[in-house]
Amino acid sequence: MTFIDEEARETPRDFESLRALIVERREALPKRLAQVAVYALDSPDEIAFGTAASVAQSAMVQPSTLVRFAQAFGYQGFSELQEVFRSRLRERVPSYDERLARMRQHGIPTSKSSLVLDGFLEAAQRSVLELREKIKPEALERAVDVLSAAESIYLIGLRRSFPITSYLSYAMGKLAIRNVLIDAVAGMGAEQANFITPRDAVLAVSFTPYASETVTLTNAAKARGARIVSITDSVFSPIASSAEVMLEIVEANFEGFRSMTATMALAMSLAVAVAGRRRER
Repeated sequence: MTFIDEEARETPRDFESLRALIVERREALPKRLAQVAVYALDSPDEIAFGTAASVAQSAMVQPSTLVRFAQAFGYQGFSELQEVFRSRLRERVPSYDERLARMRQHGIPTSKSSLVLDGFLEAAQRSVLELREKIKPEALERAVDVLSAAESIYLIGLRRSFPITSYLSYAMGKLAIRNVLIDAVAGMGAEQANFITPRDAVLAVSFTPYASETVTLTNAAKARGARIVSITDSVFSPIASSAEVMLEIVEANFEGFRSMTATMALAMSLAVAVAGRRRER
């Protein structure tokens, strides 16, 4: 039986409102729904980007319980509830105006270009050092194996990640690696992805707050049988679960502006290593 009262009919549309309502009503929920409530508050990223099956397993409930939990708070189903948890990640990324304001508040005048450059260089150094320490060589080798075996490599990375995939397309072209850059120009991303076959591989790149079209196109490529390599910032990323190999990278930031230095280095290493692997064959 679905647990719904009059309060739940006013469905929260932002994470903080939902969180407050869960806390308020947690003690009154049936045992299994209360169990999901505790898990949701403790692991919001998993709720946001896990599948119904993976979330249910982690919360130690049945998938149907997740649907009941969502309906208890006025949502049609679990996917609608997930959107509120995903909005939390989008909301916590400051706008560019906010980032500039933060710099001024911290005594860094944006007109002083040398100070700004120093900040970005320091962030770039931290990003590279962290990548060097945390990258798993075996994951890197598996990624090269997948990409070098592909007939064509499709490159998917929109919005902030587009500079990475567009430069990769240029570099792979120079290295004689057949590739297709999905740029979604004129809204044709889905049509570009329609040419993907099981003989191909996809290199998908996305970071918080995750470009929704990158996620959609990556899932579509997976459904068409392509092997997926993802470069992203969390195991809970929406492009991590569909990937055969996930390369995790978290860029350091300077006053909210994130470096792309380490990501570019990782991407270029993949391109050169794939070219070398193919020549060895």
